[in-house]
Amino acid sequence: MPGLKIVLSLFTLFFLTPLAVAALRYQQAGVGADWWSADRSSVGHLLAAGQHPAAVVRVFAAPTVRWRGIFAVHCWIVIKPEGAASYSRYDYTAWGEPLRVNGFVPDGRWFGRQPELVFAADGAAATAMIPNMQAAIEAFRSRGRDDYRAWPGPNSNTFVAAVLDAVPEAAVALPPNAIGKDYPYDGQWLRRTASGTGLRLSLGGYAGLTVGWVEGIELNILGGVVGFDVRRPAIKLPGLGRLGLPGMPPRA
Repeated sequence: MPGLKIVLSLFTLFFLTPLAVAALRYQQAGVGADWWSADRSSVGHLLAAGQHPAAVVRVFAAPTVRWRGIFAVHCWIVIKPEGAASYSRYDYTAWGEPLRVNGFVPDGRWFGRQPELVFAADGAAATAMIPNMQAAIEAFRSRGRDDYRAWPGPNSNTFVAAVLDAVPEAAVALPPNAIGKDYPYDGQWLRRTASGTGLRLSLGGYAGLTVGWVEGIELNILGGVVGFDVRRPAIKLPGLGRLGLPGMPPRA
């Protein structure tokens, strides 16, 4: 059947091939099996809180632990209100209490993997966002020890996506390989995107479609995302993430 052959060829080209390349990159990176003792020190992005009195909001992403890093990144949030003596880092993890506060260095490596800056805001812009972000953190439903699911969610990326939904003015899109970002944490299968510039259809996180000015067009199949960005031209592929112009994290 010609139609079936075309579908299989497209699936191989846009899903299987990028994942194979991502697996090769993971192997070449030489990520050790002793991941628990891997470097989690600061990458030097953030000044000491006392040296930076202005309000701060950051979103970071880094490849997940062990072989899962082939497929996905782990996202987290860092918040510091104006004048605060310390940063507050929020992660949603698979062990212990899922919602973990200050369990790791705010801008630290994720078990040896270098983090990427996804979003940054400072000063008045950060001050305006922080109350809504803190309210979204408190309202996040999946807080029980048995609630975390690496796939299709809720996971760390589901949590960060839920918080960003509360601040559409941030106009930020999580990396396409942030598996779990499209999981319907609030039970809504159709809703606006986090940036407020489009719509997201999600079938339980197993499949979905996102269309938005900030997010671009993303087709989600079993957590893998294929898409493209018009605003800042780039293609999005499973495992490899965004290839093209950088997303340019906003700063204010």
